[in-house]
Amino acid sequence: MKKIEAIIKPFKLEEVKDALGEVGIDGMTVCEVKGFGRQKGHTEIYRGSEYTVDFLPKIKLELVVPDARWEAAVAVIIKTAKTGKIGDGKIFVSAVEQAIRIRTEEKGDLAV
Repeated sequence: MKKIEAIIKPFKLEEVKDALGEVGIDGMTVCEVKGFGRQKGHTEIYRGSEYTVDFLPKIKLELVVPDARWEAAVAVIIKTAKTGKIGDGKIFVSAVEQAIRIRTEEKGDLAV
């Protein structure tokens, strides 16, 4: 099994979720996060004062998928979340040793 962590722009969430559903991936965890990379934030003017926004709002998706499906999931996320502009995000893929569904105690791919 693989764990996929994707950091995407907030307005892309529904589109990515729907696209993953179309390829049969329907379980995920979503968190609102803040961060920055090469974007380095930006400056805004509020009530006449300029201030710097260092951390930009992003969405973090976490999915655990069987080994045979992680590449398809990553391809869908890239295709759907990509705008071609700086700040599109990142995807991290890591191995998962075990998954256990608490309710039924199913393990491995059955738990996912």
